[in-house]
Amino acid sequence: MDCEPEELQFLGLIGIYREATKLILSWRRLFSQIAATLIVPLSILFLVHIEISHLLFSQINRNEDALEHTAAGSPSEQRLLHRLSSEWSAFLLFKSVYLVALLIYSLLSTAAVVYTVASACTAKHDLLLSYRKVLSIVPKVWRRLAHTFLAAFVFLVAYNLLALFIFVSFILMVRSNASTIFVAFVLGIVYLAGLVWISVIWHVASVVSVLEEACGVDAMRRSRELVRGKMGIAAAIFFMMNLVFVGIELAFRLLVVGGGSPAAARVCLAAALLALMSVVVLFALVVQTVVYFVCKSYRHESIDKSALADHLEVYLGDYVPLKERDVQMEQIHV
Repeated sequence: MDCEPEELQFLGLIGIYREATKLILSWRRLFSQIAATLIVPLSILFLVHIEISHLLFSQINRNEDALEHTAAGSPSEQRLLHRLSSEWSAFLLFKSVYLVALLIYSLLSTAAVVYTVASACTAKHDLLLSYRKVLSIVPKVWRRLAHTFLAAFVFLVAYNLLALFIFVSFILMVRSNASTIFVAFVLGIVYLAGLVWISVIWHVASVVSVLEEACGVDAMRRSRELVRGKMGIAAAIFFMMNLVFVGIELAFRLLVVGGGSPAAARVCLAAALLALMSVVVLFALVVQTVVYFVCKSYRHESIDKSALADHLEVYLGDYVPLKERDVQMEQIHV
């Protein structure tokens, strides 16, 4: 990064995007290799999942409609019930395999990009950082990311269960009127704000899991401390990124999956959306790493690049994560 560590704290939304763009352009060959082997397959997996889910669910809907017009107890009803049971089993199995594959590719991509950004910030020349080196360290890092993911997942499930309990209790206790609708709207806004907060903590915790000693619940706690004071900018960044992802997904559903265009046009659209999603995923992963360094700078935690480089170069045995004292060597008093 061009900025000095103590200057990162002053970066706003545009500044963070600019630093992420400079990093990608400066190391475009390495990032292109990472994208081709990890991020593009991740994007393909996501988009293909939308198409296959649409096909499977469309067939299920057709059979359920046919079942409604079939006489009860007839052989046709038994055949439709058996077919629906098989189709639902196939659908759930496909979803399970997809989620596992998506998780693995997501963790591997995160590990590769975070490690690359941290190394790029300390490398003195291109020979210090190579595609082979990144791939050699990724399998050892992703286990730590998996622990953090599990902690965040449990927290997210608990949050949604609590939100569901509050919402259902609210519906059962009040009557329907204008004020009730307003309160329900406010509760919805609070719920979405909570989801954004969890998303920010989760993403920064992923970087912490790669670059510091903490992982799992400890990484979530460390992330919460880091983003304090920068939550507004971090939330805006991740909210905008999620909007872009949703926009790409909707465009794929409308133009490719449900579109009436010729097959050739749909293939071209699918390829364009695949390329766009791959670029956005790569950019988002670089941005979340830059946000981590910005938060550290804002907390007046200096980043000793030589110590960071020394720890990133450790390859004896299992991966040795950076300890917090190695990354924050001292407190900078402004």
